[in-house]
Amino acid sequence: MSFGWRAGLCDVDALTPNALVLTGRVTRADVPELCARLQALLDGRAVAVPPAATVVDCDVGGVIRPDLALVEAVARLGLVARRAGDVELRLRNVPAELTALLGLVGLTDVVGHIRADPE
Repeated sequence: MSFGWRAGLCDVDALTPNALVLTGRVTRADVPELCARLQALLDGRAVAVPPAATVVDCDVGGVIRPDLALVEAVARLGLVARRAGDVELRLRNVPAELTALLGLVGLTDVVGHIRADPE
């Protein structure tokens, strides 16, 4: 599994959101590092930026075979965002399989917005 992110949470706006990009296969072993990276990203945000203005997009369009490990990663990333105080975690490019899994386990409310994978 590989993942990346764009830093600079102080530059939040609708056109250039901050992002955590997940690609490849996400395993349960990857989850703690993903959470640590999101926490580091949030810890580095400028003090002058009100927490309510913080939005992090989590792009999952490059993930191979969405499964319960990815659901766990999304749930835990959502928890990290909530604990940071009014940080909105938005899923982008969500495959239909992940949307179905999130609904099945009752976690569609973990993130503020879910944008489906573009066809």
